[in-house]
Amino acid sequence: MLIYMLLSSISLFTVALNLLVIISISHFKQLHTPTNLLLLSLAISDFFVGLFMIFQIRMIDGCWLLGDLMCSLLLILASIITMSSIGTMVLISVDRYVAICYPLHYFTKIKLKRVQLCVCLCWMFAALIYSVLLKNNLQHPGRYNSCIGECVIDVNYIANLLNLIVTFIVPITVIVILYIRIFVVAVYQARAMRSHIAVVTMKATAKKSEMKAARNLGVVVVVFLICVCPYYCFVLTSQNTVYTTSSVTIVIWLFNCNSCLNPLIYATLYPWFRKSIKVIVTLEILKPGSCRTNML
Repeated sequence: MLIYMLLSSISLFTVALNLLVIISISHFKQLHTPTNLLLLSLAISDFFVGLFMIFQIRMIDGCWLLGDLMCSLLLILASIITMSSIGTMVLISVDRYVAICYPLHYFTKIKLKRVQLCVCLCWMFAALIYSVLLKNNLQHPGRYNSCIGECVIDVNYIANLLNLIVTFIVPITVIVILYIRIFVVAVYQARAMRSHIAVVTMKATAKKSEMKAARNLGVVVVVFLICVCPYYCFVLTSQNTVYTTSSVTIVIWLFNCNSCLNPLIYATLYPWFRKSIKVIVTLEILKPGSCRTNML
């Protein structure tokens, strides 16, 4: 009972915090920036992860009472949301890479409509690839169940390998390479400023605010890697292609806890989020013209 209460609290906490992020970025016009749009996409995926945690709690003991079709549909939707979250992390890394390494071209290359298009393509790609990889589970729900009340999906070797490449190896490699490049440029700029070369190169260097944003988002990315790597390590070392939720409870919940940690990171590192929470909680958001409130 204590475990159920703890996991239920984490689920509700995840939903509530990410809902605050969604409302903040969506409502306040001053927060409508390309970077915050990526954070909005991440918050939406984290919000749904929090909702799905409620259903996962029901599967901890391996007993599923909502039907085979709902089981397959839920697990496929969870996979789509997870991949969308990972894709958003890649977009965040690209955004910071351009801002730090090509600061003079940032506002010409990174526009709001382009980011919106990239986010939509990210979600559409995730929906397409998992609709193809897991279509057998939708066509024949419950086909791989060994007993009544079980909820499992089958992932064949090819689909499992493709899933591993698309959702882990390629994205994580891209994220690590981009942030290594960002770190190298940041170190170079710091040395240039200390040696007074900055007088000549100041126009070509990133602004201090951009460096701070890269650092903050770097924390988000590092926490994300810490949470997701154990799950994919389990996938790499597991010999069984039929996964039950009960067999990977710990790594799945660590994976999902990342969705709860992201808003906490925002609350710690972003003053605008703390200010927006105050406006929302005190119901000042209901006042006319509140969308134009100064949040920065």
